[in-house]
Amino acid sequence: MKMMKIDRMQAFSDGVYAILITILVLDFRVPNYQNGYLLGALLKQWPTMFAYLVSFLYIGTVWLFHHDFFQTLKYTNIGLNVINLVMLFSVTLIDYPTALVANTLISGVTTDMRVAFVYYDIIALFISLTFAWLYTYVRKHPELTTMRNNQKHFYAAIKFDPVRSVSIYGLAIVATFFSIWVGAFLLLTGIVYHFVAYLRLSYSMRRALKDIKLEK
Repeated sequence: MKMMKIDRMQAFSDGVYAILITILVLDFRVPNYQNGYLLGALLKQWPTMFAYLVSFLYIGTVWLFHHDFFQTLKYTNIGLNVINLVMLFSVTLIDYPTALVANTLISGVTTDMRVAFVYYDIIALFISLTFAWLYTYVRKHPELTTMRNNQKHFYAAIKFDPVRSVSIYGLAIVATFFSIWVGAFLLLTGIVYHFVAYLRLSYSMRRALKDIKLEK
């Protein structure tokens, strides 16, 4: 399979993440309010700010993952290009459930809130599955990486992270049908776990690259 340089893929991906994070803020609207009652109207919009902050941190962490992981790659090929496009597609879906969660929290209708949170969980689970696909593919194609001889050590610490996050979001989906707030807690747990997993990825990457330099 023909190999290509990774630069253009990275530039394209960074552009998609930048646009996505920008689009998230478009959900903010000036509320209808009577003169002298702006503060109260703003406070009623707390779900919009909450949903925005959660999704911003989530997408920001996913971008950190993407950015650092692709630093370990030297080349790409058609297969990896397709996986990256599917991954970017999954990430761009997050804006809609973000708006749904904010709107249903404002309305306070339990049935609608449950649907919105489950929708968000499904998209988050989909994103984690694409990362699992990415990890598996690159592990099977060491010729694409800068750490051919260190791949086994590098993946030892991180290979199960996407599977764990899929499990957390799966539990969140099930829990939401019984308790919206337990489901929401598990959703937030999954997002926090992403950041912990990113720190582990970053540490493993630095350690592997250090070993490569020592070998030289």
